[in-house]
Amino acid sequence: MSAIHVSRRGALLVLLTAHVMSTGPVTAADAPVLPFEELYASFGALGFEFSPRARQLAGTRVVIRGFMAPPLKPESSFVVLARRPVAVCPFCQSDAAWPDDIVVVFLAARGNTAPTVDSVEAEGVLELGGKVDAATGFVSQIRLIGARLRPR
Repeated sequence: MSAIHVSRRGALLVLLTAHVMSTGPVTAADAPVLPFEELYASFGALGFEFSPRARQLAGTRVVIRGFMAPPLKPESSFVVLARRPVAVCPFCQSDAAWPDDIVVVFLAARGNTAPTVDSVEAEGVLELGGKVDAATGFVSQIRLIGARLRPR
């Protein structure tokens, strides 16, 4: 092998190492953010249609930012994320206005999910389409599975 060939290989190795060190490892924080505004393409009297971007991201890890609705119980396995703050438990008052734009967030680890008035971000695998949770009977159209919550 010639010295020039070795030098090029060595230079390539140095460049690749520098790139990996500068960008760092790929982490869960690299998951794309999917805003509430990009969940649906249309929503009306005839039903709804998921947006092309939401359909494209289905089955992958995404981040959705919003506000926690008051949980049914502190040790719940899921929380409900809404675009705007929700002050009342929608299951506690029959006349409560429940927003159409909600995401059910099934947590990776069951824990004490104390409600907060601050915005949070939830990261998990995006699932689309109607589904009834066998344990709770809760019906959802959009879910994050194996999710983690972080304050914003």
